[in-house]
Amino acid sequence: MISAVSRESFIRCNPAPGDPALARHVQQLLAPLDVRLDDSWGLDHGTWSVFKHVYPAADIPVVQLSIDETRPASFHFELARKLAPLRDEGVLIAGSGNIVHNLHTYAWGRHPQEPYDWALRFEAMAPEMMQTGEFAPLINYEKLGRDAALSIPTPDHYLPLLYVLATKQQRESVRFPIEGVDGGSISMLAVQVG
Repeated sequence: MISAVSRESFIRCNPAPGDPALARHVQQLLAPLDVRLDDSWGLDHGTWSVFKHVYPAADIPVVQLSIDETRPASFHFELARKLAPLRDEGVLIAGSGNIVHNLHTYAWGRHPQEPYDWALRFEAMAPEMMQTGEFAPLINYEKLGRDAALSIPTPDHYLPLLYVLATKQQRESVRFPIEGVDGGSISMLAVQVG
């Protein structure tokens, strides 16, 4: 399993087995980019918080790829394309983040907050592009206007989506098994390729 996550906060958790051979294979696929292997960190909260529910026994190998958010989205999409062959090898590629993730406007506490109009519009617009295979606007999201700017104030939670989309094969469909906005400004949209 490959998980594209941000570097923002790493958490030690159940000792999910790693896979050094797969990690070296990923390193080779991404060459000539300098990818360093590091088995001293625990899993990022974006990986751990998802997989602790999906694989509670922590009995699958996880190789986590940290994202350099200083690089443009196009760099990440092209890098992720190099990972696509892993799917044919039985490797699940998961990107954990949020298509809309604006904590500045999030309704903290226990009071309900209707989703902001900009969050709803962006959460509706992006899946349309995904289903038609129009990934270029999603890669160049800075050009999508105010709704995108409010939905993606920082790229760290958005970029994992590009890693998933970049591995889509031509005839595969894109599905959305979970939708909805939490706290007004956090999309819970799940994107499934294949």
